Amino acid sequence: MKGKKILFADDDPEIREVLRLLLCSEGYTVLEAANGTKLLELLDDSVDLVILDVMMPGLGGYAACAEVRKRSAVPVLFLTAKSQDSDKTMGFSVGGDDYLVKPFSYTELISRVKAMLRRYYVYGAKHGESGDVIHCCGSIELDPGQGVVRQNGREVALTDTEYRIFHLLATHRKRIFSVQNIYESIWDEPYFYNSNNTVMVHIRNIRRKLGDDPHNCQTIRTVWEKGYRIE
Repeated sequence: MKGKKILFADDDPEIREVLRLLLCSEGYTVLEAANGTKLLELLDDSVDLVILDVMMPGLGGYAACAEVRKRSAVPVLFLTAKSQDSDKTMGFSVGGDDYLVKPFSYTELISRVKAMLRRYYVYGAKHGESGDVIHCCGSIELDPGQGVVRQNGREVALTDTEYRIFHLLATHRKRIFSVQNIYESIWDEPYFYNSNNTVMVHIRNIRRKLGDDPHNCQTIRTVWEKGYRIE
């Protein structure tokens, strides 16, 4: 994955310098910004990964991520000192794919970056996969060749992580996936109980984007105390 372009924003110049040196030493092309506004100015289709601090002057990380999601499905990693579950929930709700809490080891950061890029390019939606269109239910279809989900013929703006969750369920229809099954399949790391909320937020985002009634979900169904499935 060397040569991929990473765009990150943090208002601390020392952190920016450390991240730039670290990422460049791994062979990545790096663009840096002091806040969310500058990051959005630099964002284009050549960017392969976005790293965002949450607390920045002007346009903060959550708001910046929401704007990124209006333009791109590029993976977004939050890098922040805010460690409460509610903070993580907010990050995932606005379209983040992963969340790393400060202080962190540089080894862990590089491992996360490599894993996100690998999932995006090898297993995810960037280039699509071979396969016929899968009709999921009603007007919703999965097109693995294009790496998109469509509803009534129009593309649904899923993030990379949301697409991969939907792909997992849609390509194994009627099979029930527990939260642990989904987490370990998508994030490719061991499951812990606090991972429940991570999966649930992404499922909720997918349902919202597909227009499901939260009290009567027609696409991704909840199987009580067992998990989720697509009929």
